[in-house]
Amino acid sequence: MFHYVFHSRFRSSLVVAAFLLTALTALPAAATDTLNVHVGYLQWKPDTGPVLSNILPEPKDAGLRGAELAIADNSTTGKFMGHRYELTTHVADSEQAAITEFEALQRQGVQMFVANVPASTLAAMMNKANADTLVFNAGAADDTLRTRECNSNLLHTIPSYAMLTDALNQWLQLRRWNEVFLITGPTADDLAWADAFRRSAKRFGVKIIEDKPWTFDADLRRTAARELPLFTQAKDYDAVVVADVRGDFGEYVPFNTWLPRPVVGTQGMSPVAWHRVVESWGAAQLQSRFQELAGRNMNSADYAAWAAVRSMGTAVTQTGQADASSIRQFIFSDRFQLAAFKGRKLNYRQWNGQLRQPIPLIHPRGLVATAPFEGFIHPRTEMDTLGFDEPESTCRING
Repeated sequence: MFHYVFHSRFRSSLVVAAFLLTALTALPAAATDTLNVHVGYLQWKPDTGPVLSNILPEPKDAGLRGAELAIADNSTTGKFMGHRYELTTHVADSEQAAITEFEALQRQGVQMFVANVPASTLAAMMNKANADTLVFNAGAADDTLRTRECNSNLLHTIPSYAMLTDALNQWLQLRRWNEVFLITGPTADDLAWADAFRRSAKRFGVKIIEDKPWTFDADLRRTAARELPLFTQAKDYDAVVVADVRGDFGEYVPFNTWLPRPVVGTQGMSPVAWHRVVESWGAAQLQSRFQELAGRNMNSADYAAWAAVRSMGTAVTQTGQADASSIRQFIFSDRFQLAAFKGRKLNYRQWNGQLRQPIPLIHPRGLVATAPFEGFIHPRTEMDTLGFDEPESTCRING
């Protein structure tokens, strides 16, 4: 277990006395006292086993470094207001260890958490959550958490599978690439991603002309040029869509298809929460600070954890309160806006706690576009064209 504490206190000085007097009179009365904000970060990722393409492995500290950067960002503002942020982190080696640590931190009085764990682990945690505990999901994209298995004290900063595949299908429809060849891997995440894509394709008028499971166990490093052209044979299609979340085969699909067509999905051009190629709207500054902290590029898990902790910091700054109930109430109010380097202020959906956010469509070396796109309208906000809308979800966590 590691503890990261960032804090600063005003020190008396003849040089800064006048400045402090002016600053303190401008702050609420409570700001002259230290307000402690304690956040727990919990991470557990099951071992998925070896994959064929391990050129770009997922960093073991993905998510954790984003939370650390957000604590530092919160502290930059907080030091002028008497807010002291503390981050307690636990990267577990088993599901039970993550749940046990969650319970232990609650007993120590921690009310706010960022969880970077699978959906099943998250559900088990919420069954152990106190009534005054607030958890931000920064790791599980499963749609069921936003449509059926809802919890009033669970918010989501990682985009759902439906948000990602809606963004991709909007782009396909916009380009008039309306006929696609779908390849789905064997893992539960692959199946969930593919299910989301099928729903999105129907929603936006994209036709899946071939829908094939990936059943090969050959070493594609040796046989891709022979196996994949035969596997992707079809009369015609505009693009190949790959659902291969962990990277078993998808990296070998581009340039090996029967027809010379682009590859999109989990490989090729991909919808993501964040990527190093996002640079507009001040994002380059965030990327630089993260690189300095972590020594690597920021990814979607890092961004989701960062957005969760920054959501807490934004609420603390605006309300002067650090308890989970006050934070939750402010986050669901009309006053909450998260400055998140995505071109607009973000907020949370009232019915399921999902953070509304644009979705970058990227390839490894460039940004292609950002969804939602002009022309896809919605009576409330075009942001709700991404993911399950309120009538499509049984969740009513803030009703």
